[in-house]
Amino acid sequence: MNKKQAFLNGLRDGIPIGLGYYAVAFSLGIIARKAGLNAVEGFFNSILSRASAGEYAGLTMILTHATVVETFLVSFITNARYMLMTTALSQRFSPDTSVFKRIAVAFCMTDEIFGATIARPGYVIPQYTYGLTAIAGPLWGLGTASGIIAGGIMPARAVSALSVALYGMFIAIIIPPARRERPVLICVIVSFLLSYLCSDSCALPIPYVHEISAGTRTIILTVLISAVAALVAPVKEEGPEHA
Repeated sequence: MNKKQAFLNGLRDGIPIGLGYYAVAFSLGIIARKAGLNAVEGFFNSILSRASAGEYAGLTMILTHATVVETFLVSFITNARYMLMTTALSQRFSPDTSVFKRIAVAFCMTDEIFGATIARPGYVIPQYTYGLTAIAGPLWGLGTASGIIAGGIMPARAVSALSVALYGMFIAIIIPPARRERPVLICVIVSFLLSYLCSDSCALPIPYVHEISAGTRTIILTVLISAVAALVAPVKEEGPEHA
């Protein structure tokens, strides 16, 4: 397959991904407006990151007046999975693929783009990933910008209703694996419980915790819970298959 055809195939396959991104990013735009971003800022924020969980984490840190370092650390931890994705893809490049193209493909990575890219047989064709991103990326940014604009026009009740849509998406993400895997279910429950106990609204707060900023609390809980889960219930590596 030539490079032009691969790019066109990427554009085609990127349309359904982009439409899904637009809907999710619209809800993200409501949160971005609360964080003080205008439509242009929200657009470029989404274009440069394209990570729903990462963006939400960053916007939440802005809402809690976290420091730049705290915001960076939370975003880094939330988006760490992309390092694993790009590492997996690195094994699928043709040996003559330039370093620049490898970096460009890595920058394009999202969960869906990774899935579409790695699902294709043979070597990774960078132009295919570029085509996916050329459609999905702008639609993600436009969705965020549209949410910010709509948040300034729509009635307060409608804005309030839409602001919880993103939480619904996250619940939809965690419920299926929590039903299949008991360790995931335990992690979810523990995360909810500790997040509440460490929040400012808790009636029985944990001593000394409230002396720590909200951003640092988020970082500590994220690292602590994930580290304990990795130690207690590590993912078993699959051995070689036998005929």
